[in-house]
Amino acid sequence: MPIEIKELHIKIHVDEPGKKKKGNVTGKEELVALCVEQVMEILRLQNER
Repeated sequence: MPIEIKELHIKIHVDEPGKKKKGNVTGKEELVALCVEQVMEILRLQNER
């Protein structure tokens, strides 16, 4: 039986450009490396099942 989505709510939080939080990842390469780590962890967990 197909599921029909009639309403979708998306909530985001946007930081102001002048304010930076501690530990914020800076630089494109660091961000990509962090994403790759997370994807690899997810794939490893899926393969364990």
